[in-house]
Amino acid sequence: MDERLLKFYQMRIRNIIMIAGAAVALTACGLGKSGDDGPKKGVNLFTVEQDIELGAQVAAEIEADKAQFNILDSASNVAAYRYIYGIRDAILATGKVEHKDDFKWQVRIIDNDTTLNAFCTPGGYIYFYTGIIKYLENEAELAGVMGHEMGHADLRHSTRQMTKTYGVQLLLSAVLGEREALKQITTGLIGLKFSRSHETEADEISVHYLCGTKWPADGGAGFFEKIEAEGGGRTPEFISTHPSPENRIENYHTWAEEKGCSGSDNGAMSYKEFQKLF
Repeated sequence: MDERLLKFYQMRIRNIIMIAGAAVALTACGLGKSGDDGPKKGVNLFTVEQDIELGAQVAAEIEADKAQFNILDSASNVAAYRYIYGIRDAILATGKVEHKDDFKWQVRIIDNDTTLNAFCTPGGYIYFYTGIIKYLENEAELAGVMGHEMGHADLRHSTRQMTKTYGVQLLLSAVLGEREALKQITTGLIGLKFSRSHETEADEISVHYLCGTKWPADGGAGFFEKIEAEGGGRTPEFISTHPSPENRIENYHTWAEEKGCSGSDNGAMSYKEFQKLF
């Protein structure tokens, strides 16, 4: 384990009773509820620096596991990466991403046409499977999904989830010298399933990011609308235990209307050209 991380845990454990008590008190006060500027952050025992460190280590594990994550080389797929980075850049340019200058915001495309998924690790390492790229209908939908995944990182959902589930146990293990603790965390982060409230927060902040851009702010609803139109037969595992597609569609449209978002360019033509690259 990195020495800085170990020192972080040692510092935290000295005040663990105070921290646990504060966490309970803050939760009771309603942290995590939505506001005019998007979702508010909940309790997190980890620092932003720890999100960055954890994300980098998870990204290294993903890059090394070529059998499970066949990442397309950016040097050999210049046009594809230029396009998808353009969407990322437009979201970062809104000035609404809190950790714009803190996190990596690296995008990678995984060559797997059978997986309808995208995910983002702590620290802003974003992954899109070719399966979901080919499934979506237009650029606005991709931007909506991008905003959702970036939101998970920006709102620090992974370490918030670990705080809730593993916080005390993990800190104790680290202080006791169990150096496998960090490895256990990074392995778990790759397949981490977020709570219903975290998924809702990521949906809402996607609308917040896109509002004011050229795209319809509720672009993220398109994915769920297509799932619904198909009768849910291809519902990806990552949304099977979360709010129903029907509720998420309604939420996207309601938030966009409430915020008075006016973007209308769905970028359908350019997106079709992007899809042809795979």
